[in-house]
Amino acid sequence: MKQDELYEIIHSDESYRVELTTSTGNMDKFQEAICAFANDMPGSRKKGYLLIGVDDNGSISGLKVDDALMKKISGIRSDGNILPLPVMSTEKVVTDKGDVLVVEVTPSFDTPVRYRGRTFIRIGPRRDIASAEEERILAERCAASLPTFDTRPCRDARLEDVDLDVIVKEYLPKAIDAEVLVNDTRSIKEQLAALHLFNLQWDCPTYAALIMFGYRPRFFMPGAYIQYVRFKGNDNGGEIMNERRFEGGLYKILPELENFIRDGIVTKRPVTISILREKDVLNYPYKALRELMMNAVMHRDYQANMPTRFYQYDHHIEIMNPGGLYGQARPENFPYVNDYRNSVVAEMMKTLNYVNMFNHGVREVQELLKDNGCPEAEFNVGYLTAFSVLVRDGVDGTQDDTQDDTQGDTQSDTQGDIQDVTQGVPQGVTQGVPQDDNLDAWIEENIRQNPKITTDELAKLSNKGIATIKRHIAKLPHIRYVGSGYSGHWEITEK
Repeated sequence: MKQDELYEIIHSDESYRVELTTSTGNMDKFQEAICAFANDMPGSRKKGYLLIGVDDNGSISGLKVDDALMKKISGIRSDGNILPLPVMSTEKVVTDKGDVLVVEVTPSFDTPVRYRGRTFIRIGPRRDIASAEEERILAERCAASLPTFDTRPCRDARLEDVDLDVIVKEYLPKAIDAEVLVNDTRSIKEQLAALHLFNLQWDCPTYAALIMFGYRPRFFMPGAYIQYVRFKGNDNGGEIMNERRFEGGLYKILPELENFIRDGIVTKRPVTISILREKDVLNYPYKALRELMMNAVMHRDYQANMPTRFYQYDHHIEIMNPGGLYGQARPENFPYVNDYRNSVVAEMMKTLNYVNMFNHGVREVQELLKDNGCPEAEFNVGYLTAFSVLVRDGVDGTQDDTQDDTQGDTQSDTQGDIQDVTQGVPQGVTQGVPQDDNLDAWIEENIRQNPKITTDELAKLSNKGIATIKRHIAKLPHIRYVGSGYSGHWEITEK
């Protein structure tokens, strides 16, 4: 570095990337400054400079830089106090007023960078510890700077591992304007590379190409399939009544999945609404289940060995996919903020009309469930490595409050589906049908004996409608449900 370059840095108006000091022994100060420059909070991608031997007013102090000082400062890079290790260099600049030790720090892509467990950043001319929100910004910037998994090359694969015929005849005409496609004289590899489906450098398909159009994506991603299991009862301990595995490229299994949901999951039955009238009610609305499964496939972590789980029980369905909330989506803003772990897969699914990417899928699902008489879907976003949603059926919840009040409670056709194998009723319940005047006390007693009893079970045991049970529980403020879905339980606060 020449003297004029040094003076230009000293007198720069970009104070966030320059720190001046005359101290030679304050190692904490030096390492905090290097950590802050590596984090590059403003996101300028400009190098930061720690100038040792310069006063705050910009005058050179007359320091003599020896080898011992050079070694001590250079050792900061690898002493393990700053992690990840910073990219930095040290240089002595000799001037007629004294020496200056210049420490040049390159902004890191792997942020946040921490010094002894604390994240330091530059806020204008000063250095400070990052807040939780600032750390989140640094972490998201790191994620955004790295390619998503689906865009990476799969170097073990070859072009023969993807269905080129489907890509050329079905996908490209939908993804590319017809006129552009006709006039495109590039090779098929170059065309696929423009869509992030092929990597020219490594001469291989990307993971996105294998996920969508691969003949055997599980060979490269062991968890890339959907596991369907039908259990008898309402937990995984029940007898397995049916199971099926959907595997292959998404272009193949998504139509199969749609047909399976429509024909194998959704059922319809007549429900009496008056003496002379019946209406057909679905156990689950097809569009809601389809939307949830498409989201699970689109947002899952394809690096995980766990499959996307589609588990059906007597009165609910649980969908779980590997990979928690991603990027800017967090528990406090779900479902209003969305982000894409597999951006190329998401774009292909949109092109093929499987998703819309308008970020209103969850709200649409809740509306569809409500219109069908089902409770709202319960999303568990608390897992770090998985995401799950529980959907309850609408078979037992088809009576509304008006019908309960005007026609009385009717016994569910499916009474007894949820029962203890040996006793015929859930363990720890008060048997006997309660009268209307002691229903509140009956509910409270059953909850005391079995805090994990469900409203479905209470309705069946009492010969009442679910809406009636929920209405009576709502009148008991000392009873509340803690947790979500089947993992939660009731708590009773003594009056």
